[in-house]
Amino acid sequence: MAVNLTELSLPQLEGLKTQLDQETEFLSSSIGQLKVVQTKYVEAKDSLNVLNKSNEGEYYFVPLTALLQMYVPGKLNDVDHVLVDVGTGYFVEKKVENGKEFFKRKIDFLTKQIEKIQPALQEKHAMKQAVVEVMNMKLQQLHSQQASQSGTTKA
Repeated sequence: MAVNLTELSLPQLEGLKTQLDQETEFLSSSIGQLKVVQTKYVEAKDSLNVLNKSNEGEYYFVPLTALLQMYVPGKLNDVDHVLVDVGTGYFVEKKVENGKEFFKRKIDFLTKQIEKIQPALQEKHAMKQAVVEVMNMKLQQLHSQQASQSGTTKA
């Protein structure tokens, strides 16, 4: 159901603007979160590129935690297989190429989700802009009416 914005009162327009602000904030936040996860998958996929036969047997510092930046020494024994976190604490052993394919699928999925949300966000921004324009128009009309009324009461 389409609503003519010019028929709404200022309080109704303000309420609509507040709702649109919340929706755009939610959509923007969702896109941001998806991009953070996408970046992690890209980094994980890229990290698989260092696994090659020349690195086998090498010692590396392995991150123990992401937040505290704690590392432990580790030896790279198997460059053909990796453990992939598939979610909710489950890890699956995969060949390196299968791991890369897994990350590529995840990255592609997240890209599609972001692309689905972007048009909705743009639409909400456009709707909010239209509401603000109508609010400004109504405020100008209100000010001009008040100015003309104050001018006639002084005369």
